[in-house]
Amino acid sequence: MSEKPSERLARMGLELPPVVPPAGVYVPAVRSGSYVYSSGQVPLVDGELAVTGRVGVDVSLDDAKQAARICALNALAAVASLVDIDQVKQVVKVVGFVNSDPDFSSQAQVINGASELLGAVFGAAGQHARSAIGVAALPLGAPVEVELVVEV
Repeated sequence: MSEKPSERLARMGLELPPVVPPAGVYVPAVRSGSYVYSSGQVPLVDGELAVTGRVGVDVSLDDAKQAARICALNALAAVASLVDIDQVKQVVKVVGFVNSDPDFSSQAQVINGASELLGAVFGAAGQHARSAIGVAALPLGAPVEVELVVEV
């Protein structure tokens, strides 16, 4: 029998964090039919940003990649607030925003932090379409923001 996503998380020594409370007028996730859409998640750990600043200036590529991983965990927590994570059939789409210096062009490598985590948790079902977008600023000074679309 194949290992469940929840079992993979546990084997990796990870657990889904509490759902990050919305910082505005929105909800953490919405289900529409067989899809769940997470709101964008920043790298909050215990209510504090794990790292702040612009990637390529204040934040290294490695630290930004780790922040993207935290964002993905927060997005999975938002999804899990509506459905059991073991019900996810497919991670459909990941959108990643990187608060980066205009000369920084490695947004894709930053968002790999989220993609690699999703692949480790969901196996083949974690393979997804993706966008990695450089932006001038993100909420709270976050270096990265990630949102997910999953099929259940």
